Amino acid sequence: MKNSQIVIKPQDIVILLKIISLQGHSWKSLDLAHDLYVSPSEVSESLRRCVYAGLLDSSKKMVYRRALLDLLLFGIKYVFPQKPGPMTRGIPTAHSAPPLSTLIHSVKDTYVWEEKDGDVRGEAIIPLYPTVPKAVKKDASLYEFLALVDAIRVGKSREHRIASDQLKKRILDNEQQ
Repeated sequence: MKNSQIVIKPQDIVILLKIISLQGHSWKSLDLAHDLYVSPSEVSESLRRCVYAGLLDSSKKMVYRRALLDLLLFGIKYVFPQKPGPMTRGIPTAHSAPPLSTLIHSVKDTYVWEEKDGDVRGEAIIPLYPTVPKAVKKDASLYEFLALVDAIRVGKSREHRIASDQLKKRILDNEQQ
């Protein structure tokens, strides 16, 4: 076998946050694939990478929440950077979406994931994975997690700080799950 580096991919973050959003309810890989609109093989490979990276236990069922939080707080904006793009219609993200939209009132910048059926106009943010806009329509908790992650990816220091606090609270509150 050829020597190759195993590298975390953006969909791995989405999958780990989906597992956390299930709040300890049992799940199968096929459930994740269905809910996130990814192939079962992508889920399988993602779980394998996450075990290797120390983000998931060897049973592939328990997220190492502190390790994931460290990656999100200190690495995500460098590993998966994002800059606001052109104006488009879409689904609000970052500080334009819950929970930050109730904590930060910005009339200047609105950020969205492009979505043809979106009802908000704003600057385009490329989601961590192309199916995110579709997947978050079915899972409010996942939506909030990914919006908070985007606030870290694109936000200024205030947005970054508030999003970091919210992620800490949400990820570590039920750490035993």
